[in-house]
Amino acid sequence: MKQVTKGQWGGFDTYILHSRELEVTLLPRLGNSVISLWDRKENRQILRRPDESDQAFFMQKPYHFGIPLLIPPGRIRKGQFQFEGVSYQFDQNTAGNNHIHGLHRTQSWCVSDIEEDEEGCAVTTEFRTADDPRWMEQFPVSLKFEMTFRLQDARLKQVLKVTHLGGGHRIPFGIGYHTWFMIDGQPERWNLKLPVESIYELNDELLPSGNVIDLGPLDALNEGMNLQGTDFDTALRIGAKQPVEALLLRDDGYGLRYSADENLFRHWVLYTKGPADQFLCVEPYTWLPDAPNISDDSSFTGLLVLEPGQSLDLSTSLEMIYPER
Repeated sequence: MKQVTKGQWGGFDTYILHSRELEVTLLPRLGNSVISLWDRKENRQILRRPDESDQAFFMQKPYHFGIPLLIPPGRIRKGQFQFEGVSYQFDQNTAGNNHIHGLHRTQSWCVSDIEEDEEGCAVTTEFRTADDPRWMEQFPVSLKFEMTFRLQDARLKQVLKVTHLGGGHRIPFGIGYHTWFMIDGQPERWNLKLPVESIYELNDELLPSGNVIDLGPLDALNEGMNLQGTDFDTALRIGAKQPVEALLLRDDGYGLRYSADENLFRHWVLYTKGPADQFLCVEPYTWLPDAPNISDDSSFTGLLVLEPGQSLDLSTSLEMIYPER
């Protein structure tokens, strides 16, 4: 079962990674998202999967399904920022003429490698920003992205390698994943443990003010918080010595552990799209939304800097947890 097969979604090729526990469906030609994570042991869909009937909506807002990649994540005030004397203008595509969720949407990635071995299987995909004129209009630096998805037993690891192809100047950089986990209309059965130290204060436009506030009732996240009655659209700061790890567990012991590189990911966003019911978005971010406009202190915002010719690897991991029976 440790193999990669091909399928179709909405007329586009999919690549499906198989293990005994999981089937992971990738959609490289429409943004390179994981659109399905099927638990073969539990006969259960782990992610908010887009139906083919959702294709028109998916093309408009692909970050509403699966595990979409955000480059960069979150909002940017009026879509404008400056970095080291260079001005940038991103699309104003959300309320208040702000920008949301980056330049990466439904671009076509190519599959560059497929591996199958005794331990698991993997697919590697690539995309160059120079192939997207709209990207280059807004962020005129040539970047290469390589994403490796590796499935081994009940664990999916994603590694994004970004390379500044050189020429020009240093650039600010940030990514996030808007990961939609299903909770099946049963929020009372699910608990989330998320080590965090504070909340980022947001203004009326849901942009960070630059201030942090006490967790208050959300301190329960550090020990495990029941999702019944929660209504999240909340940005949270990870403490200096806290692991970058979310533990989402059902009351029978079933669930998952979602983790990211602690040296690069310093923020979580939680989102339920109203009172928690069908799903919970658990979103690891490297940079705080609107990071270039918030502060020059990268230790606070998480803003990364890429030098010409530099590469950076960013990894996340999702591992299923099964109750002992």
